[in-house]
Amino acid sequence: MFDKFTDLAKRAIVLSQNEAISLGYDFIGTEHLLLGLAGVREGIAGQILSEHGVTAERVRPETVRLLEAAGVPATGGRAATEALASIGIDVDEIRRRADENFGPGRFHFPRPAYTAEAKKALEYTLREAIALGHEGIGTEHMLLGMIAAGESVGLRALTALDVDPAELRQSVLTRLAPAAS
Repeated sequence: MFDKFTDLAKRAIVLSQNEAISLGYDFIGTEHLLLGLAGVREGIAGQILSEHGVTAERVRPETVRLLEAAGVPATGGRAATEALASIGIDVDEIRRRADENFGPGRFHFPRPAYTAEAKKALEYTLREAIALGHEGIGTEHMLLGMIAAGESVGLRALTALDVDPAELRQSVLTRLAPAAS
């Protein structure tokens, strides 16, 4: 699926993964997708989010607040690391050697997996692009997909920032309308 993504959309995906890792989560949720989209300011989604006052700097603390309130701790993959340690595998030593050989920060364990909400949002991303008759999938389709997928932590973060997802959707469709003519 990611082969149809534009370079900006791929960058938003990478940023969402980086946000999840830097915040200490071993999963990528819609809240991280939102952070990725807000971080790619030259993308249509980033521009529209910015116009609505949504920046990564505003979303990040709201994401942490929502996840903590839901009892989702930022463990940094501690459970997986401890499980490997119980059979004699030292992840910190692997990380140190990887840093020496490939450069600092290149090795991340565990690699974050997408939550069911994020997978649903990405499925809707493809549906939105198809419905609009677009061959490539851009950041705008990712934002539309996240909104269309319904209730999620990412949408709750937007609402907490006093941003109406329906208004965002309309802003994206309005921005895309001139391209259709």
